[in-house]
Amino acid sequence: MGILNVTPDSFSDGGNFLTKSEALKHVENLIEDGADIIDVGGESSRPGASPVSVEEELSRVIPVIKLIKKNFPDILISIDTYKSQVASEAIKFGADIVNDITGLKGCSKMAPLVSKTEVFVVIMHMRGNPQNMQNNTNYTNLTLEISNFFKDQIDYAESFGIKNNKIILDPGIGFGKSVDQNFIIIKNINRFRDLGYPILIGTSRKSFLTKTLKTNPNNVLEGTIASSLFCTLNGASILRVHDVKEVKRSIRIIEKIMKS
Repeated sequence: MGILNVTPDSFSDGGNFLTKSEALKHVENLIEDGADIIDVGGESSRPGASPVSVEEELSRVIPVIKLIKKNFPDILISIDTYKSQVASEAIKFGADIVNDITGLKGCSKMAPLVSKTEVFVVIMHMRGNPQNMQNNTNYTNLTLEISNFFKDQIDYAESFGIKNNKIILDPGIGFGKSVDQNFIIIKNINRFRDLGYPILIGTSRKSFLTKTLKTNPNNVLEGTIASSLFCTLNGASILRVHDVKEVKRSIRIIEKIMKS
Protein backbone atom coordinates (compact mmCIF):
# COMPACT_ATOMS: atom_id res chain seq x y z
CA MET A 1 0.00 0.00 0.00
CA GLY A 2 1.65 3.18 -1.24
CA ILE A 3 0.93 6.39 0.67
CA LEU A 4 -0.41 9.53 -0.99
CA ASN A 5 -0.95 12.34 1.50
CA VAL A 6 -2.62 15.35 -0.11
CA THR A 7 -2.14 17.35 3.08
CA PRO A 8 0.03 20.32 4.07
CA ASP A 9 0.95 18.89 7.49
CA SER A 10 1.61 15.14 7.35
CA PHE A 11 4.68 14.18 9.37
CA SER A 12 7.13 13.30 6.59
CA ASP A 13 5.66 14.37 3.25
CA GLY A 14 3.18 17.11 4.08
CA GLY A 15 2.89 19.63 1.28
CA ASN A 16 4.75 17.54 -1.29
CA PHE A 17 1.75 16.48 -3.39
CA LEU A 18 -0.80 19.29 -3.13
CA THR A 19 -1.32 19.90 -6.86
CA LYS A 20 -3.07 17.42 -9.11
CA SER A 21 0.01 16.98 -11.29
CA GLU A 22 2.27 16.35 -8.27
CA ALA A 23 -0.18 13.85 -6.82
CA LEU A 24 -0.65 12.00 -10.10
CA LYS A 25 3.09 11.80 -10.73
CA HIS A 26 3.59 10.39 -7.25
CA VAL A 27 0.91 7.76 -7.87
CA GLU A 28 2.58 6.83 -11.17
CA ASN A 29 5.88 6.41 -9.34
CA LEU A 30 4.30 4.33 -6.58
CA ILE A 31 2.70 1.99 -9.12
CA GLU A 32 5.92 1.68 -11.12
CA ASP A 33 7.71 0.84 -7.86
CA GLY A 34 5.26 -1.98 -7.18
CA ALA A 35 2.34 -0.60 -5.17
CA ASP A 36 -0.83 -2.70 -5.29
CA ILE A 37 -2.97 -0.17 -3.39
CA ILE A 38 -2.87 3.63 -3.23
CA ASP A 39 -3.93 5.02 0.16
CA VAL A 40 -5.22 8.57 -0.30
CA GLY A 41 -5.37 10.78 2.79
CA GLY A 42 -6.70 14.32 3.11
CA GLU A 43 -6.29 14.85 6.86
CA SER A 44 -3.09 14.35 8.80
CA SER A 45 -3.32 11.90 11.70
CA ARG A 46 0.13 12.62 13.16
CA PRO A 47 0.18 13.24 16.93
CA GLY A 48 -1.25 16.68 17.65
CA ALA A 49 -2.62 17.23 14.15
CA SER A 50 -5.72 19.42 13.87
CA PRO A 51 -8.85 18.00 12.21
CA VAL A 52 -10.15 19.51 8.98
CA SER A 53 -13.73 20.02 7.82
CA VAL A 54 -15.55 17.53 5.61
CA GLU A 55 -15.59 20.13 2.83
CA GLU A 56 -11.82 20.69 3.04
CA GLU A 57 -11.07 16.98 3.09
CA LEU A 58 -13.35 16.35 0.11
CA SER A 59 -11.69 19.15 -1.86
CA ARG A 60 -8.31 17.50 -1.29
CA VAL A 61 -9.07 13.84 -1.99
CA ILE A 62 -11.91 13.61 -4.53
CA PRO A 63 -10.14 15.33 -7.47
CA VAL A 64 -7.13 13.07 -6.88
CA ILE A 65 -9.22 9.89 -6.69
CA LYS A 66 -10.92 10.84 -9.95
CA LEU A 67 -7.53 11.31 -11.61
CA ILE A 68 -6.17 8.02 -10.27
CA LYS A 69 -9.23 6.12 -11.49
CA LYS A 70 -9.03 7.75 -14.91
CA ASN A 71 -5.31 7.18 -15.44
CA PHE A 72 -4.84 3.91 -13.53
CA PRO A 73 -8.23 2.16 -13.63
CA ASP A 74 -6.93 -1.17 -12.35
CA ILE A 75 -5.18 0.04 -9.21
CA LEU A 76 -6.93 -0.43 -5.87
CA ILE A 77 -7.71 2.82 -4.06
CA SER A 78 -7.98 3.20 -0.30
CA ILE A 79 -9.51 6.31 1.27
CA ASP A 80 -7.89 7.15 4.59
CA THR A 81 -10.77 8.77 6.47
CA TYR A 82 -13.05 8.34 9.47
CA LYS A 83 -15.78 10.59 8.04
CA SER A 84 -18.65 8.77 6.31
CA GLN A 85 -19.36 11.75 4.03
CA VAL A 86 -15.81 11.63 2.69
CA ALA A 87 -15.85 7.85 2.38
CA SER A 88 -19.18 7.92 0.54
CA GLU A 89 -17.91 10.34 -2.11
CA ALA A 90 -14.62 8.49 -2.42
CA ILE A 91 -16.43 5.19 -2.98
CA LYS A 92 -18.68 6.85 -5.55
CA PHE A 93 -15.61 7.82 -7.56
CA GLY A 94 -13.77 4.52 -7.27
CA ALA A 95 -12.38 3.84 -3.79
CA ASP A 96 -12.25 0.12 -2.94
CA ILE A 97 -11.20 0.33 0.72
CA VAL A 98 -12.09 2.56 3.67
CA ASN A 99 -9.07 2.92 5.95
CA ASP A 100 -10.61 4.11 9.22
CA ILE A 101 -8.15 5.11 11.96
CA THR A 102 -11.00 5.10 14.50
CA GLY A 103 -11.90 1.46 13.80
CA LEU A 104 -15.51 2.41 12.90
CA LYS A 105 -15.94 4.35 16.17
CA GLY A 106 -15.53 7.86 14.75
CA CYS A 107 -18.76 8.12 12.77
CA SER A 108 -21.99 6.22 13.38
CA LYS A 109 -22.79 6.21 9.66
CA MET A 110 -19.53 4.56 8.57
CA ALA A 111 -20.43 0.93 9.29
CA PRO A 112 -23.80 1.13 7.46
CA LEU A 113 -22.02 2.76 4.50
CA VAL A 114 -19.36 0.04 4.33
CA SER A 115 -22.03 -2.65 4.56
CA LYS A 116 -24.20 -1.10 1.85
CA THR A 117 -21.36 -0.48 -0.62
CA GLU A 118 -19.54 -3.77 0.17
CA VAL A 119 -16.11 -2.18 0.12
CA PHE A 120 -13.24 -3.41 2.28
CA VAL A 121 -12.69 -1.73 5.62
CA VAL A 122 -9.54 -1.37 7.72
CA ILE A 123 -10.36 -1.42 11.43
CA MET A 124 -7.47 0.31 13.19
CA HIS A 125 -6.78 0.53 16.92
CA MET A 126 -6.29 3.98 18.39
CA ARG A 127 -6.90 5.43 21.82
CA GLY A 128 -8.63 8.79 21.71
CA ASN A 129 -7.83 10.92 18.66
CA PRO A 130 -4.68 12.35 17.05
CA GLN A 131 -4.88 15.39 19.33
CA ASN A 132 -4.73 13.42 22.59
CA MET A 133 -3.78 9.82 21.74
CA GLN A 134 -0.24 10.11 23.13
CA ASN A 135 -1.51 11.27 26.52
CA ASN A 136 -2.71 7.81 27.52
CA THR A 137 -0.34 4.99 26.67
CA ASN A 138 -0.85 2.98 29.84
CA TYR A 139 -1.96 -0.59 29.13
CA THR A 140 -2.31 -3.52 31.52
CA ASN A 141 -1.80 -6.00 28.67
CA LEU A 142 -1.14 -4.27 25.36
CA THR A 143 -1.69 -7.13 22.91
CA LEU A 144 -4.72 -8.45 24.79
CA GLU A 145 -6.38 -5.04 24.91
CA ILE A 146 -5.82 -4.50 21.18
CA SER A 147 -7.14 -8.00 20.43
CA ASN A 148 -10.23 -7.35 22.54
CA PHE A 149 -10.79 -4.06 20.74
CA PHE A 150 -10.65 -5.92 17.43
CA LYS A 151 -13.12 -8.54 18.62
CA ASP A 152 -15.57 -5.86 19.77
CA GLN A 153 -15.31 -3.89 16.53
CA ILE A 154 -15.59 -7.01 14.38
CA ASP A 155 -18.82 -7.86 16.22
CA TYR A 156 -19.97 -4.27 15.70
CA ALA A 157 -19.16 -4.43 11.96
CA GLU A 158 -20.94 -7.74 11.57
CA SER A 159 -24.03 -6.36 13.31
CA PHE A 160 -24.41 -4.01 10.34
CA GLY A 161 -23.93 -6.81 7.83
CA ILE A 162 -20.27 -6.20 6.98
CA LYS A 163 -18.93 -9.52 5.73
CA ASN A 164 -15.95 -11.25 7.31
CA ASN A 165 -14.03 -11.28 4.05
CA LYS A 166 -14.22 -7.48 3.85
CA ILE A 167 -12.50 -6.79 7.18
CA ILE A 168 -8.80 -5.93 7.61
CA LEU A 169 -7.16 -5.25 10.99
CA ASP A 170 -4.47 -2.68 11.80
CA PRO A 171 -2.99 -2.54 15.35
CA GLY A 172 -2.21 1.15 14.88
CA ILE A 173 1.54 1.59 15.16
CA GLY A 174 2.17 5.05 16.65
CA PHE A 175 -1.45 5.71 17.55
CA GLY A 176 -1.58 5.95 21.33
CA LYS A 177 1.53 3.81 21.90
CA SER A 178 4.97 4.49 23.32
CA VAL A 179 8.17 3.66 21.46
CA ASP A 180 8.59 0.36 23.31
CA GLN A 181 4.92 -0.55 22.87
CA ASN A 182 5.25 -0.24 19.10
CA PHE A 183 8.05 -2.80 19.18
CA ILE A 184 5.92 -5.09 21.35
CA ILE A 185 3.11 -4.92 18.79
CA ILE A 186 5.49 -5.81 15.97
CA LYS A 187 7.00 -8.68 17.93
CA ASN A 188 3.50 -10.07 18.58
CA ILE A 189 1.98 -9.42 15.16
CA ASN A 190 1.10 -13.12 14.87
CA ARG A 191 -1.25 -12.73 17.85
CA PHE A 192 -3.44 -10.44 15.76
CA ARG A 193 -3.10 -12.61 12.67
CA ASP A 194 -4.49 -15.50 14.72
CA LEU A 195 -7.82 -13.66 14.90
CA GLY A 196 -8.30 -14.84 11.32
CA TYR A 197 -8.27 -11.57 9.38
CA PRO A 198 -5.68 -9.92 7.11
CA ILE A 199 -3.33 -7.64 9.03
CA LEU A 200 -2.28 -4.23 7.73
CA ILE A 201 0.80 -2.71 9.33
CA GLY A 202 2.19 0.81 8.95
CA THR A 203 5.65 1.39 10.40
CA SER A 204 6.92 3.59 7.59
CA ARG A 205 8.99 6.59 8.77
CA LYS A 206 7.22 6.68 12.13
CA SER A 207 8.59 8.31 15.25
CA PHE A 208 9.39 5.07 17.08
CA LEU A 209 11.96 4.50 14.32
CA THR A 210 13.29 8.06 14.31
CA LYS A 211 13.66 8.04 18.10
CA THR A 212 15.37 4.65 18.10
CA LEU A 213 17.74 5.54 15.26
CA LYS A 214 18.08 9.17 16.44
CA THR A 215 17.34 10.75 13.09
CA ASN A 216 14.50 12.31 11.06
CA PRO A 217 11.53 10.66 9.28
CA ASN A 218 13.22 10.83 5.88
CA ASN A 219 16.31 8.99 7.10
CA VAL A 220 14.88 5.77 8.57
CA LEU A 221 14.54 3.60 5.47
CA GLU A 222 16.50 0.78 7.11
CA GLY A 223 14.10 0.83 10.05
CA THR A 224 11.07 0.78 7.78
CA ILE A 225 12.47 -2.17 5.82
CA ALA A 226 13.51 -4.16 8.91
CA SER A 227 10.17 -3.72 10.66
CA SER A 228 8.22 -4.42 7.46
CA LEU A 229 10.15 -7.62 6.80
CA PHE A 230 9.61 -8.87 10.36
CA CYS A 231 5.89 -8.18 10.08
CA THR A 232 5.70 -9.96 6.73
CA LEU A 233 7.46 -13.04 8.09
CA ASN A 234 5.06 -13.10 11.04
CA GLY A 235 1.78 -12.77 9.22
CA ALA A 236 1.15 -9.21 8.00
CA SER A 237 -0.70 -9.16 4.67
CA ILE A 238 -0.52 -5.47 3.74
CA LEU A 239 2.36 -3.03 4.31
CA ARG A 240 1.50 0.67 4.25
CA VAL A 241 4.71 2.44 3.20
CA HIS A 242 6.15 5.59 1.67
CA ASP A 243 9.17 3.86 0.10
CA VAL A 244 7.42 1.23 -2.02
CA LYS A 245 10.33 0.25 -4.27
CA GLU A 246 12.80 -0.45 -1.47
CA VAL A 247 10.33 -2.39 0.69
CA LYS A 248 8.95 -4.33 -2.29
CA ARG A 249 12.44 -5.36 -3.42
CA SER A 250 13.30 -6.49 0.10
CA ILE A 251 10.11 -8.56 0.25
CA ARG A 252 10.97 -10.21 -3.07
CA ILE A 253 14.26 -11.46 -1.62
CA ILE A 254 12.54 -12.74 1.52
CA GLU A 255 9.94 -14.55 -0.59
CA LYS A 256 12.69 -16.10 -2.70
CA ILE A 257 14.46 -17.32 0.43
CA MET A 258 11.27 -18.75 1.93
CA LYS A 259 10.39 -20.61 -1.28
CA SER A 260 13.87 -22.06 -1.81
